[in-house]
Amino acid sequence: QAQAGWLQHDFGHLSVFSKSRWNHLVHKFVIGHLKGAPASWWNHLHFQHHAKPNCFRKDPDVNMHPLFFALGKTLSVELGVQKKKFMPYNHQHKYFFIIGPPALVPLYFQWYVFYFAVQRKQWVDLAWMLSFYIRFFLTYLPFLGVKGTLGLHLLVRFIESNWFVWVTQMNHIPMHIDYDKNVDWFSTQLQSTCNVHQSLFNDWFSGHLNFQIEHHLFPTMPRHNYWK
Repeated sequence: QAQAGWLQHDFGHLSVFSKSRWNHLVHKFVIGHLKGAPASWWNHLHFQHHAKPNCFRKDPDVNMHPLFFALGKTLSVELGVQKKKFMPYNHQHKYFFIIGPPALVPLYFQWYVFYFAVQRKQWVDLAWMLSFYIRFFLTYLPFLGVKGTLGLHLLVRFIESNWFVWVTQMNHIPMHIDYDKNVDWFSTQLQSTCNVHQSLFNDWFSGHLNFQIEHHLFPTMPRHNYWK
């Protein structure tokens, strides 16, 4: 599931086929049938992220501020001045392990994707999503039963969630987070992205998103070329 996530990311960025149409078609198959999520949902969120990375209220990836975490020096100071406190932020480096990586996919994404598809009437995406669940349950029900199959699915989402969150946060959250200051595009991309040490394992584990700077500057570049 984690590797299918990096794969759908490639198709979503139109970086596999030379024709956009083929990228879009296979994207629907990979994220819909292999992962059980709507392509339209991913596009809606991810395109905003690439346009304004780490810009509060414009990048949905930093929407956990201030409800769960205090992000960035500027926004954190603002919370202190306003005396707003939704969580014990001085302990966020500890409770991040509890409500961040383990919870995002199974407790939020898992249910929100259906709400998104139905609310926006993305019936083709919904059909692809249902094909994932039909295939999953037909595969495992004869061996594990209903409880076992549901348990396996939850376990997979739990492990995937930890994997996904660590990879996606490590190359953005340490960087500058603030309101949109209308800085030029190039500077906006650079101040909000950082790379992680390159190695054969890191390339595989992160789907080459350890090259986050290159990815944000050249989002349609095939990921195996980032190191160049």
